[in-house]
Amino acid sequence: MRTAIVREVGLRDGLQSIATIVSTAHKIEWIDAAYAAGQREIEVGSFVPARLLPQLADTAEVLAHAKTLPGLVASVLVPNLKGAERAIACGADLMVLPLSASHAHSLANLRKTPDEVVAELARIRAARDAAGSRTLIEGGVGTAFGCTIQGTVAESEVLRLMQALLDAGADRVSLADTVGYADPASVQRLFEKARTLVGDRLACAHFHDTRGMGLANCYAAWQTGITRFDACLAGIGGCPHAPGASGNVTTEDLAFMLERMGVGTGLDVPALLALRRRVEGWLAGEALHGTLWQAGFPKALAFAAASAAA
Repeated sequence: MRTAIVREVGLRDGLQSIATIVSTAHKIEWIDAAYAAGQREIEVGSFVPARLLPQLADTAEVLAHAKTLPGLVASVLVPNLKGAERAIACGADLMVLPLSASHAHSLANLRKTPDEVVAELARIRAARDAAGSRTLIEGGVGTAFGCTIQGTVAESEVLRLMQALLDAGADRVSLADTVGYADPASVQRLFEKARTLVGDRLACAHFHDTRGMGLANCYAAWQTGITRFDACLAGIGGCPHAPGASGNVTTEDLAFMLERMGVGTGLDVPALLALRRRVEGWLAGEALHGTLWQAGFPKALAFAAASAAA
């Protein structure tokens, strides 16, 4: 059986885009329940200044708890060397440095050009190695399919920056449709080119469901050999530079689709739906997304599960 990994990013990408502050205790409860449901890769927060993202001010504490769960790969986002130094000191298993292939989005989001971000990654790699740390470095290439500020982003530029990140010392890279411009055909085309260029060092696909094509884009990436996908429980989140954008593809919907395709995820989808109900209670008034929670499981599956239990 082919397998895939669904990396939960709701605790970072999801929460950073909404106003409601989720308590540290509830974040820990979320991680524990996701772990019990079979998730083994979770992005637990981001080492950014608390004044900028108070929602993620407790990342060190949340990460410390995640590190107590056997076999869990706990990742964090880091915007710069200072954030990376905190991630290294706290023992993160993986740190993701975001880079926008769109020059305009990069300046708006990170106040650096894309090539300045590449140079920052080189400094992060040097600091990681000097510390003797085993924290992996992932360069996340965002706005890979277009940008609300700049418009078109050339595939050649995306590929150039991906290779530049690896040359600067990234252990692996990922591609992100930050503002929801991708479609299955463009996904298949760019991911095939990227995999030809860097092979298995292209480790993850990150799609938003802004225009309803998130799952279709995941399937297109899967067809090119991608086996790791970012997703947010209840599809929470958005993008500050993409008004009206929804969050990442919904964790429970993606897990359901993959399992229906015969792809092993190790995830207990009913348990994820139960966790969704708890998270919904912590995010009263916030926009949630997804479809499985509304429609439920097909009757045939429900009968099959009941027969198996009997």
